[in-house]
Amino acid sequence: MKRTFAWIALPTLAVILTVLAFLPAAWLAPMVERQTDGRLTLGDAQGTLWRGSAFVGGAPGAGGSVTPLLPGRFSWRLSPLVLFGDVSMDLANDQALAQPVHVSGSWSQWQVSAGQLLLPAEGLAGLGAPLNTLALTGTIKLSWNLLDIARQGNTVAVSGRTVLSLTDMGSRMSPIKPLGTYEMAMDWHGQRADVVLRTVSGALLLSGNGALESGRLHFSGQAAAADKYEDTLGNLLNLLGQRRMVNGKNIIALEFR
Repeated sequence: MKRTFAWIALPTLAVILTVLAFLPAAWLAPMVERQTDGRLTLGDAQGTLWRGSAFVGGAPGAGGSVTPLLPGRFSWRLSPLVLFGDVSMDLANDQALAQPVHVSGSWSQWQVSAGQLLLPAEGLAGLGAPLNTLALTGTIKLSWNLLDIARQGNTVAVSGRTVLSLTDMGSRMSPIKPLGTYEMAMDWHGQRADVVLRTVSGALLLSGNGALESGRLHFSGQAAAADKYEDTLGNLLNLLGQRRMVNGKNIIALEFR
């Protein structure tokens, strides 16, 4: 009986290990789409689950045309020990990541090494309105320190700091190019991030603060034209919201609730 069981179990185990070893990377794309409601996907996925590559694409919604959001292809190496709850993955992209990123942890908790992600603003048009209307230009860089991430039921808790730098931003809705350089800092405390927006330099002045909580942004800020740019930026400011006078200056309230 034992000998018969061994003859059945060993080939079965060999088949299972073979299947796991060659799981196609393309299987990851539907998983990413489900988690992001069709907004993000993996395009032209090649290789296997353990060692593969793909480009990150975006679509205005489920069934929409896919547009590359980030330059280059992301390549990954995932340790098979993930099957036993030990996560170790290296992620690289010479065109989008300043340096390779390492992810370690378990099935429910991860640490992401410090890094920087480069994003051309033109790629944001693939996410739909209003970004496709503004047709932004410039360079966006997302940098972060060591991040601790934990899954809590259907949500994710994050601890750390991320900074979104928007450099030399422009828009087809404005004749001034660039409009300015901006920085949005996010301090993460579980499912909440405290958000602060400031203008580093430029003709369009943006500022404000708020919080990103459970995927929803609560933000109160303002937009205004720097001195000598009020007339030139008038049309753009009208698109952003209602004007109001503050100390003799036209201010646009930026409110997200």
